[in-house]
Amino acid sequence: MSGNKKELEELKAEMKNHLLEAVYELQSGGKTEQEAIQIAIERFGGENEIRSIVGQLFKAQKIFAKRVLYIALAFLLLSLSVFGFLYQKTESEMNELSIIATQINNILENKEVISPEMKQKIETLVKGTNHISSVKVFNVNNIKQGEDYENIFNYVENAKPDYLYQRIVWGPKWLGTDFYPYGNGDDHWYTEMEHRSFGMLETVVLFVGMAVYWTLFSIWAIINAYHQKRLNAGWTLMFIVFNVLGYFIYRLLEKRQFRHL
Repeated sequence: MSGNKKELEELKAEMKNHLLEAVYELQSGGKTEQEAIQIAIERFGGENEIRSIVGQLFKAQKIFAKRVLYIALAFLLLSLSVFGFLYQKTESEMNELSIIATQINNILENKEVISPEMKQKIETLVKGTNHISSVKVFNVNNIKQGEDYENIFNYVENAKPDYLYQRIVWGPKWLGTDFYPYGNGDDHWYTEMEHRSFGMLETVVLFVGMAVYWTLFSIWAIINAYHQKRLNAGWTLMFIVFNVLGYFIYRLLEKRQFRHL
C-alpha cells in the first residue's frame, strides 16, 4: 500500500507540473490567474475526472497483476490435472498388461503347440484392450536350463515367433506417444507384447505447465514488489529461484517491517 501511495503522489506531482505549465501559458496569452487556472483544469477534464483517471490507472494495474496470477494458477492446476490423468491411465494400462500376460501364460501352460483355439483366445484378450499393438509368442524350451533371462531376451530379439498377432493402435507421434515391449513367460513359452505409452507426453505436460506457472507467478510477485517500491535485484532473484517460498519470505519480512514502523 505504501508503494501505491508514493506512486500516486508522484503522478499527482507530474500532473500538477502540467497544470502549472498550462496556467503560465494561458497567463502569457493575457488571461488572469483565476481564468488561467480554471481553463487549465477544464482542459484536463476537471478535478473529479483527474482523480477518476488516477484511480482507474491503479485499478487497471491491479487487475493486470491479478490476471497474471490467475493464469499462472490455471496453468498449474491444468498441467497437474492432465499429468495426473495420464499417470493414472499409464498405471491402469500397465496393470492390465500384467493381467493379460498372466492370462496368456495360463492359456499356453503345459501346451507343446499353439492351437487355433488358443490363438483365438489370445486375440480376444488383446482386442479387449486399446493399447496393445502386437503379441509375439516364442517357444524357449530349447534354451539351456540355468541360463539367465538375458539369453532369452537375446534369443527373442532375433528369433521368428511361433505366433504373431498385430493390429493398429492409435498413437500419434505429435503427442509424444511411443510403443514399448513388455515380456513375460516361463521355461517353455515367452510372450512379448508391444504397448502404447504416453510417458513422454506426461513429462512434457508437467514441464511446460510448471515452467509457465513458475514464470507467470514470478512476474506477478515482481509487479507487486514494484508497486510497493521494494523491488530490487535480490527480491527479483528470490522470486525467480524460490517462487512461492520466495514471495512468502518477502511478505513475512514486509509484515515485520510494518510492525516496527
